Parts: sequence; structure tokens; C-alpha cells
Amino acid sequence: MSVPAHIAIVMDGNGRWAEARGEPRTVGHRAGIEPVRATIRECARLGVGALTLFAFSSENWRRPETEVSTLMGLFMEALEREVQELHANQVRLRIIGNRQRLAVGLQQRIAEAEALTAGNTGLQLQVAVSYGGRWDVIEAAKRLAAQAASGALRAADIDEERFARELQLADLPDPDLFIRTGGDHRISNFLLWNIAYAELFFTDALWPDFNAEIMAEAIEDFRGRERRFGLTGKQLREEPRV
Repeated sequence: MSVPAHIAIVMDGNGRWAEARGEPRTVGHRAGIEPVRATIRECARLGVGALTLFAFSSENWRRPETEVSTLMGLFMEALEREVQELHANQVRLRIIGNRQRLAVGLQQRIAEAEALTAGNTGLQLQVAVSYGGRWDVIEAAKRLAAQAASGALRAADIDEERFARELQLADLPDPDLFIRTGGDHRISNFLLWNIAYAELFFTDALWPDFNAEIMAEAIEDFRGRERRFGLTGKQLREEPRV
């Protein structure tokens, strides 16, 4: 059976992983880098088309300043260290979220990494930084409102497809599979529009412990779901085969 075309992951549990070992939370964030690498490699190996990772939410800015500073430093390090390998493996990298809140140096590094990988045709990798699902929807609504006010767009022409084209994941299919590590069963303001019909998989594993076996478990669970999209199971079974 086929793998999900698009997987979205909330990478939760770095801080708790470190605290359980008597270490500062920042140690957990650093330990969480290797599972990111491994997950990217595994998705590319399996033929997953797109992977979107939730790295830092708009609400995370409220965390202690030292933790936020460490996370921003890790993002900068990762961009400097990983982008050449991503490029060599034909991975297209994009950062989604409110970049205006990021340091100018980090914004510049993001732009350089995106420009380098823009033409790549392999795995489409999105990393959500300073991102919130409500922010995403509001920004899309603002852009559409401005177009309508200028006369470039009629309000009557705004439908789901047109609205989706203004979102951060505009050129990608919606995620088929949503994975959250860390044991919490919440969406946490991630891709609110896009995961309307995603299959949800929650695991107690903390993000630094996430591996290919857990990914395989999530995909196997996904394959066992009947995805009806509002139809009945009987309707799906009776649809003509093409």
C-alpha cells in the first residue's frame, strides 16, 4: 500500500526528555536534532512527498528567554550545517511562519537556504518556526480582504480552493497523516485548516526517542484507516474503479 503523500509532525517532548535525565531543557532540544535528520532520511527513503515539522510555535515565544535563545541558536546552526546535505539529496526546504519575529541574521540565513534548494525535486520539507494555525488563517484572510478592497478579487469568488492558496502550505497537498510525540493528544494550533481530514496518530515517545520503528507504526496505523471524507463506507466501496 502507498505511504502518505504528506506527513505533518508535532515534535514534542524535548524538554521533558532532558528533565527526566536531570539535564536542562536545552539539552533535550539539542538531542532532538538527530531524530529530525533521521525522519527526513526515512521519509525520502519511503517516497513521502512532503514533510512538515512543527519546530517552534507562535506561543513558544512566551517560554523562558534562555530556552528561546537556545532554540534560535539551534535553528541557525542547523541551517548552516544541514542545508548542503539537504541540497545534495534534492530536498526542497522552506520555513513557514511569522518571520518578522525572527532575528535579521536568521531571516537572511533562511532566505539563502530556501534559494539554494528552491529547484530541488525530492522531498518537500517545511519547518514551522514562529508559526500558529490561527495566525496562518488570519494572514490569508487579510490578503484576500486587501485584494477584494482593491478590486483585484470579487468576494463572491472566494471559495475553499482560493482561500487555501493564501495559506503557508499553498502549493502542497494537505497532510494525510498527523503525528504528535510526547503523549499529549492535542493539535496545538498547528495547520488548523490543512489537517481538516488528516489521520491523527499520537505516541507517548518523546521526540528525542522518535525513530524509524515509530514512524513505521504510524504509517501502518494510517494504512488501516478508512478515509471517507464525509462519505459513508458503503459509498466508498461502491465507487467505480478506474
